[in-house]
Amino acid sequence: MTPSELVPRSGPPDPPADDDARNAVFHDQLRAMPAELFQFDPRMSSGWFSDWYFPLTAQTVADAGRDPIARMQVFAKKDGVLAGVYEVIRLLETQLAPHPVTGRPYSLHDFRIETLMDGDPVRPREPVMHVVGPYLAFAHLETIYLGMLARRTLVASNVRRVIEAANGKHVIAMGARHDDPRVQTPDGWAARIGGIRSVSSDANGAWWGASGVGTMPHAMIACFNGDVVAATRALVQTCRARHPDVNVVSLVDYGNDVIGDSIRVARAMADSFGRGALWGVRVDTSEMMVDRSLQGREAEFPGEKLNGVSAPLVRGLRAALDDAGFPEIRIGVSGGFTPAKIASFERGGVPVDFYGVGSSLLGHNNGEADGLLNAFDFTADIVAIDGRAESKSGRERRDNRRFITVDIPTVLPGGRR
Repeated sequence: MTPSELVPRSGPPDPPADDDARNAVFHDQLRAMPAELFQFDPRMSSGWFSDWYFPLTAQTVADAGRDPIARMQVFAKKDGVLAGVYEVIRLLETQLAPHPVTGRPYSLHDFRIETLMDGDPVRPREPVMHVVGPYLAFAHLETIYLGMLARRTLVASNVRRVIEAANGKHVIAMGARHDDPRVQTPDGWAARIGGIRSVSSDANGAWWGASGVGTMPHAMIACFNGDVVAATRALVQTCRARHPDVNVVSLVDYGNDVIGDSIRVARAMADSFGRGALWGVRVDTSEMMVDRSLQGREAEFPGEKLNGVSAPLVRGLRAALDDAGFPEIRIGVSGGFTPAKIASFERGGVPVDFYGVGSSLLGHNNGEADGLLNAFDFTADIVAIDGRAESKSGRERRDNRRFITVDIPTVLPGGRR
């Protein structure tokens, strides 16, 4: 962890309210994210990733001699923080299909796109995007862009809830291990849109130029035969030799003796390397266990859960570090932290300096009980054909006063600025 990684600093700014400012910020961000950044699979343009009936529809319409201009309306189904817009626009730029009969190519110049921007709050049934263009060119992309928006918005929305619950404390997104590695990079971008400042893998930060941060895994301690002092000492030596900007944070729950091991590590690092060698400790006690320092003390903490990373454990650790003369050592917590649990810690003034949050950001949670979302869906409907209103009943066109019209020539390669 670099010195700045756990110092609170602003994440991405919220989208501006002023129309001109929104337009400028949107186009600057889109130009900064060219299509190559997203590494789209070229099979997208052939319909390989699409629900089969979309390419079939395009073929049927073309066989009937029709080439309609469709207005596609995309809307949200829940409250959330929108993410994935720039990716969808670049998808439309690069993955359009040719005419199914004549083979005539289409381009983004044939389209008009009106959209909200990444970071905008959205409400149920609120339109987030209108795409107007030759339906045969983008019929096959409906499956793909709805999926992109759904995943990105789910992550961004959950991250925002965690950030708000943390009350200004630093949060590290540690969800990389909880899903397919191929979604790490877009998940990292979505987390940034939600307000995160630190991610756990380089892939997470690839779209916005960040590197992964972290402390140590339990595996490192195991490699030193369970000796957390030896593992931390070795980590300090490696970081000083190879990564001098990294702040060392020791993982102290390996032996289920958080307080004892924290004090031993703090003293050993101070003796071996001087004060400041140990930047912090992280507590990740299993929910199945009660730390040694709390065992048999249930009567002292009526109504409080003592298993896992509990408030009494963290308070006891802070007091022990202070009493031992190490008030500068920070405390981080991880393992099962959701907005609900973080908010309870913050309300109770539990002395946490940073939170690590993992799978719950990706929808692996108990939903609203945890203050999070399990899923986020979008729907797309045609609402006009060749300029004439045409839609399924109840899915008529709705405009959005916050829409930005994409200046397509300026955001394509070689376009004017």
